[in-house]
Amino acid sequence: MVPEPPTHGLARAAKLAAIPAGFVGRRVWGLGRRVAGRPAELIAAEVQARTAEQLFATLGELKGGAMKAGQWMSAMQAALPEQFAGTYGQALTRLQAAAPAMPTSMMHRVMSQEFGGDWRSRFAEFDDAPAAAASIGQVHRAVWSDDLPVAVKVQYPRAGEALATDLRQLDRLVPVLRVAVPGLDARELFAQLRASILAEVDYRQEAVAQSAFAEAFAGDPDIVIPAVVDVSDRVLVSQWIDATPLSEVIERGTGHHRDRAALLLTRLLLASPSRVGRLHGDPHPGNFGLLPDDRLAVMDFGSSLAMPHGWPARLGDLLRAGRDNDADELFGAAKAAGMVGDEVKPLDLLELLDPLLEPLRHGQFTFTPDWLRSSAIRVSDPRSAASRTQRRVRMNAEHLLVQRVAVGTAGVLCQLAGTVPVAAEAAAWLPGLGRLP
Repeated sequence: MVPEPPTHGLARAAKLAAIPAGFVGRRVWGLGRRVAGRPAELIAAEVQARTAEQLFATLGELKGGAMKAGQWMSAMQAALPEQFAGTYGQALTRLQAAAPAMPTSMMHRVMSQEFGGDWRSRFAEFDDAPAAAASIGQVHRAVWSDDLPVAVKVQYPRAGEALATDLRQLDRLVPVLRVAVPGLDARELFAQLRASILAEVDYRQEAVAQSAFAEAFAGDPDIVIPAVVDVSDRVLVSQWIDATPLSEVIERGTGHHRDRAALLLTRLLLASPSRVGRLHGDPHPGNFGLLPDDRLAVMDFGSSLAMPHGWPARLGDLLRAGRDNDADELFGAAKAAGMVGDEVKPLDLLELLDPLLEPLRHGQFTFTPDWLRSSAIRVSDPRSAASRTQRRVRMNAEHLLVQRVAVGTAGVLCQLAGTVPVAAEAAAWLPGLGRLP
């Protein structure tokens, strides 16, 4: 039987503290092996592999904010330096798709507390074995009383407490992550998680967001959103959708399916603020699937950003200027949006954004790990001009979430190695972007 995920602050702190302690131990072990004459490269590879296994196994076991951090990093696998990407690939993929399930008796207790002792009467069938287990809750396959196949998401007991504890403790992992995942700004990651993750325990709020997406995309030929059937504080019942998880498409999908998934993921990102007035805020492969008819299924709405007025009016102007290499116009648009001051030089701002604007300069763009990796490396070195410029760019909370979603989506597109007509998709949904390249 899988034990209940630790929720007591001291227990969770001890689990998280064991990660850096274990890393220090492996460093000492590696030093001893080097003294004994083993090649430094082989020792480093062993330390990296053992660190990855402990890091992601612990994050998955703790669920909550700890696992959420790991899932977000999994979307950024493509940005890892090439020598590390293979080491972490399998551990990250496992974290994307599943986590240890809670005991059946505990799940039954939650269902009784939320829907009453006769909760099974709501269902024609209910599978006690979870179909998926994630950071905040696990999903069970069932059939509603009207014979509709449904997915029942059951929240882990005291998930809110676990999140609050993790958000206080995750900074302990920063030194480990700097070594284990080079190029990742761990402090920035955790700051953004703090700003958005607590909303994910509010299933009623998630149901509102999911219903808004479902209504906006009803009848859409390309994107499918499951309808909400019922909701309580800790249980969310939605229409069941059979789809191939995006993690499987990434691992063994055909070129056609990779390109199709990449196109529709791009479209979801770009179209949602205009069509729904919201932005899907959690782009990792576990939240998406590809249906047999090549439609994209979106299956989690715990994190979303309300954007009732759609994309910011100046965004199209800013992207157009950057795409066209007009440094002065780019600077003017960024300054008007309050993102930069006179201490930033127009050419430096263009240099910072230049690689990220490359997809808009081509009729078709193929997302590759090399492209994302080179962009990450440019800003991860604090001595670089791009890093100095980035530190001078001002972003409010909304901008940070949009940036996180865009970068996370790009990470998934790179894992798919998808070829996408980004320019045409962006022009369709971003006012002011103007002509295509």
